[in-house]
Amino acid sequence: MAFTNTSGRYASFGIASELPGQVIDSFWYIIDNNLKGVFVLEPIINFDLINKDGYLTILFSQEGSYDKIAFDFDFPYDKDWPSVVHVVDRMGRETVILPSEM
Repeated sequence: MAFTNTSGRYASFGIASELPGQVIDSFWYIIDNNLKGVFVLEPIINFDLINKDGYLTILFSQEGSYDKIAFDFDFPYDKDWPSVVHVVDRMGRETVILPSEM
């Protein structure tokens, strides 16, 4: 089961260049507080970044599952942010990456 034995957490260069730290930290918060223990997580999970009335909504999904959950934040949305990011678990090394970096 992925995302259960975390040995390190990272953001790719592309992610660090395109998203503020508070948004990157939000992915880890969602995983730790809303997904672990609720869903069987695959080694690759997806987050869509959505503009909801000018603020950020993050939509969780993963391949092979119909489950989706949206999380609303009070961060102003930036149209220059990527629309999708992935979080990959490689034997405990968890990394937020852009689709183009897969």
